[in-house]
Amino acid sequence: MDAGKPIVLLGGAHVGCLELFGTEQVRSLRDLKGKTVAVSALGAPGHVFLASMLAHVGLDHRNDIRWITHSRDEAIRLLAEEKIDAYMIVPPVTQELRAKKIGHVVVNSTIDRPWSQYFCCMIAANREFVRKNPVATKRAVRAILKGDTLCALEPERSAKLLVDKGIATHYDYAVQMMKELPYGKWREYDPEDTVRFYSLRLNEAGMIKSSPQKIIAQGTDWRFWRELKKELKA
Repeated sequence: MDAGKPIVLLGGAHVGCLELFGTEQVRSLRDLKGKTVAVSALGAPGHVFLASMLAHVGLDHRNDIRWITHSRDEAIRLLAEEKIDAYMIVPPVTQELRAKKIGHVVVNSTIDRPWSQYFCCMIAANREFVRKNPVATKRAVRAILKGDTLCALEPERSAKLLVDKGIATHYDYAVQMMKELPYGKWREYDPEDTVRFYSLRLNEAGMIKSSPQKIIAQGTDWRFWRELKKELKA
């Protein structure tokens, strides 16, 4: 949105997702200063999310961190061998790393404040599509939010679907992920608060120039989410 792309945020999906794993030398975010951190790509979700976290604790992601890019399997191997200091990853790989005792969790955005107070994943769309197709847009948002509810109420079924479609490889880890992420609590959080919080963090990190007010005014449309919050039964 800051770069002028025709994106509009429509609501929040769920809270918590990314986790930062580190070696014994990394016990907090501030311990990352001067350390080597692996991400899938610069500009990828893990990199941007961690940059915003670093800005929140006063570190400069451009000068204080040595970023390297690796595939998931390679980054996990390097972390296990302590050849990198930290790695930001998403479920269900997080469940696998915990089970195999590879590194340790430094930050879990699902349970650690302030990250656990805001949406991790948002519903977004093309602005022109939303303008031309409000009925279809609302149907799509409804489907996503109903999917949230399904994940919360039937974690085993949802996990099996992920495995059957090849999105996840280990059923047990997928079930654990479904049970740990608060899919059914999307009503309890404010998507606008989330945009405001992360806009400030990304501005502090030098990743965007726009103010939270500009991002909210030009890049959000909460009407469908608010209507569905009332229409869908809790």
